[in-house]
Amino acid sequence: MTQNQQFAILFPLLVGVGAVACTIFVHALALAATINFVRHERRLGRAGAGAVIDLAIVALVISFAFVAHLIEIALWAVLLVICGEFQEFGSAYYHSAVNYTTLGYGDLLMTPSWRLLGPLEATNGALMFGVSAAMVFAVIQRLVLTRFEDLRS
Repeated sequence: MTQNQQFAILFPLLVGVGAVACTIFVHALALAATINFVRHERRLGRAGAGAVIDLAIVALVISFAFVAHLIEIALWAVLLVICGEFQEFGSAYYHSAVNYTTLGYGDLLMTPSWRLLGPLEATNGALMFGVSAAMVFAVIQRLVLTRFEDLRS
């Protein structure tokens, strides 16, 4: 492998790792917001108080995660525009969403020099969806344990 080929792989890899770091930060903010929100609801005595309130809490937690994903897709889209892969943000956002969700239509392709960003974004999206699922599960588990004393042991 020549030095040019190594650089051609390393540069997109480093750029992609930077994007992953940004999405981890965004998701950490969503996780912190979720924790603060659930703690606030517990202090007020609403968490576990009833099915409708618990449903509202879970819906808001899911909304935090959803918004985080939309922002993360936008970050990847901005990166694709900066790299010159797309001229307009709308196409970049669509392509990013297809990669991030691992849907993979393949109707819009990147140039060979930046193609490595696709699988990096897909891996990033899969991991972030896992974090979101764990976050929602933890909240639901906490609500159930708060509401039903017989399930605590």
